[in-house]
Amino acid sequence: MNNKTLAIIKPDAVGNGFTGKIMDRIISSGFSIKAARLLHLSREQAERFYEVHKERPFYQDLVDFMTSGPCMPMALEKENAVAEFRQLIGATNPVEAAEGTIRKDFAESVQNNAVHGSDSDKNSEKEIAFFFSSNEILN
Repeated sequence: MNNKTLAIIKPDAVGNGFTGKIMDRIISSGFSIKAARLLHLSREQAERFYEVHKERPFYQDLVDFMTSGPCMPMALEKENAVAEFRQLIGATNPVEAAEGTIRKDFAESVQNNAVHGSDSDKNSEKEIAFFFSSNEILN
């Protein structure tokens, strides 16, 4: 069964000109892009999106980073989309990420790690809905 996941190409990767290369990796790995947009998150949007991390020490740095430049959220579809995308992007820390993963090849650090991927089917639904209305997602 196909399902969806949210991917975000983060400001570091967009700013370094990696958007096309990352999208090519995603498509080459069998994902269909069902919705995408380039946008610059406001502080309020970033705080709402990352609210789950509000009590963590890295929260303000994360919000600052995600508002530092444009990013590209995408709704992706593939069988086992969440698990497959997390495998494609690799470990949060690019030093620990497997060879050939997006983070190994394009990330700068644990924070500037090029991409976001949903961590569960439940969260992917909430995260996709944060960025896209149902009529913006292709069937």
